[in-house]
Parts: sequence; C-alpha cells; structure tokens
Amino acid sequence: MKQKLKNLLDIMHEYNTSDLAYHTFGVTNETIFDALVIAPGWKPTKIITDPTFHTKVLAENNYDSSYLVEKEGLKILWIQCSSSAANLMDHLMICSELHFKKLIFVGAVGSLNKQFNIGDICTPSYCISGVFANAYLCEKLCDYKPFEKVYPKQDYINEIVSLAKQNGYTLKQGSVYCTDSIALEYAHLEEIKSFHPDLIEMETSTFYLLADLLEVDAIALLVVSDNSALKQPLIGRNEEMQTKYNYGRKGIIPDLIYKIAKGKN
Repeated sequence: MKQKLKNLLDIMHEYNTSDLAYHTFGVTNETIFDALVIAPGWKPTKIITDPTFHTKVLAENNYDSSYLVEKEGLKILWIQCSSSAANLMDHLMICSELHFKKLIFVGAVGSLNKQFNIGDICTPSYCISGVFANAYLCEKLCDYKPFEKVYPKQDYINEIVSLAKQNGYTLKQGSVYCTDSIALEYAHLEEIKSFHPDLIEMETSTFYLLADLLEVDAIALLVVSDNSALKQPLIGRNEEMQTKYNYGRKGIIPDLIYKIAKGKN
C-alpha cells in the first residue's frame, strides 16, 4: 500500500470507526483471501452456477453485500456494490485494509464498435476518465483533469490474457471510456467517440487508480452486454444475444476468477 493511500485512510478514520470492513461487510483483516472480487451489481449467488463453488453470505445491506466464495481450498471475498465510480471507490477504500493477494473487477461493458460482440470477454488496455469521482484522489479537487488515460500494469494483463488462452478463452483488450451516466451517455455518444474508445462502462478507471495505490496485481474482467454500433440493446436483447451474454457472465467469468485466484502468488 502506498503512503498516499495510508494517509487517506488515516483521515477517514478520524471521522469513522477503525474497523469499517467488519461493520460494512462482516469481514476482519485476520483472514488472507486469495482474491478480492469487486462487482457493481453482480452477486455470486446469481452469477455462479457451477456447483463446485460454495458461496456463503457474509452481509446484506440496502446497497451492497458481501460473500465468501470457496473452491478447492481457495478463499475469495466477493463484494457487490452499486454501479458508478463513486460507489466503487467508497467500497474498495473500505476493503483496502483487508488482506488479499489478487484484485479482480467484474462487470458488464458496452461496445462502441463492431469488433466487440455481446458475450465477448474484455479487459481495458487503458481507461479514459470521464468520471468526477477520481478528483477525490487528487490533492485538491480543482487539480483534477478529466478525460486523462489510466493504464493497468500491462505485464500482469498479458499474464492473464495468456492464462485465459491456455484455458480456451479469448480475453480481448480494448480502450474503455468511463461514464458517469448510462441513461445520458447516448446524448453524448459522438463526443465520447472522439476519444476513440472501443468500450464504455463506469468504474474501471477508478478501479485501476486504486489498484495502483494498493500495490496489488489487479485486472478488470468485462463481458460485453450491448453494442451501440450494431444497435444491439442493453435492455431488450433477443434470445440468442441473451444466451451469449449469460455464457460470458455465468460461465467464463467465474472460471477465470477461480483460475486467477489459483495462480502464482
């Protein structure tokens, strides 16, 4: 953990209890998890259908929930939060004092071109910060420069792309625009496209900024849910599209989480 994050946590603790993760998620820092999964909207009780996984509910709140997911001795802490960069930031900050070996983001992503189809599994090559939440990681809010690019650690991404390939999966890389609004992004699509993104979602630029502060191996796994270039909708998919999306979300993603958690520490 970088000193900057330690300082932010110290300030947060001046106004709150010292064991935020326990009060929020029912988890203490005594357990070392093989991986931490953070997932806006996605609960493992709905996503994971493979019976070799065992899921235990740790806490259920109005806007978030936590789970212990186990398989073959691996312990995975799964945090479900609400959508948006701000929600991701708050929940991952609370988790930052826990002990975990890998950090995995999972969620849906929209495609802005014809090269990424519904059901494809993707990971950002870089993220364009079209969100304001990242300003709160600056020394001053007015220091924030929107639309800057945030890059993951490419060596680790290459390792997971190779791991996916070894297991018969294609993990595509593409640039991602991070938006503050789903409903209103359509009114700004042409401006958003001027940044030349392949994909669009809400949280991954914030995820990678925090992963850098945490100094932990991290990857975002995204399944394409819609494609505006092909007029394939987020709401109202046909049966074929829904089948492809469900296979990516319920089949490939859980298996990749397990494989990543199982990998070299």
